[in-house]
Amino acid sequence: MQKQETRDLSHLDISLERDVFLRTLLHHLSGSLQDVVGLEEASGFISVVGQQIGDEINEQYKAHLRTEALSRSQVAQVLVDLKRRIQGDFYVIEETDEKIVLGNRACPFGDKVVGRPALCMMTSNVFGVIAAQNLGYAKVVIEEAIALRHPGCRVTVHLRVGREADSATGREYFRSEDRE
Repeated sequence: MQKQETRDLSHLDISLERDVFLRTLLHHLSGSLQDVVGLEEASGFISVVGQQIGDEINEQYKAHLRTEALSRSQVAQVLVDLKRRIQGDFYVIEETDEKIVLGNRACPFGDKVVGRPALCMMTSNVFGVIAAQNLGYAKVVIEEAIALRHPGCRVTVHLRVGREADSATGREYFRSEDRE
């Protein structure tokens, strides 16, 4: 058997690095889940992961801000900041006692999110967990999504049960002292 010469291939113009690889992995994983078990079940699987990540992120922000619970204003700031840190481009459109409405111009998953709305459950769960753990309740409604080929995202986080939240189609979150 002949020994092949090993050459440095780093000069090749191949669009492959860790971030692209991981986003591509998530794109295909979520697509496979959607194809095999359906969108609703795939969203459920991704929700479990999103809840765990939401808990971890919430604890990090509370520790760094040295607080037991974030205020509504801090929750809005955290939601924008965490997405900025992972290369999203979220911004607050409206903030009241009843809700926080956010817009987004860039998904952290980049173009890999298109056609993969199950990945929006990451946003829903992370936002919902952080809001509910600090403010008691959240209902997250994803009104527009880059995953569904909208030009941006529009996400409403309802903070109180009421007529507006009740009539919206979304996922509810409640404070849980037992979750780890």
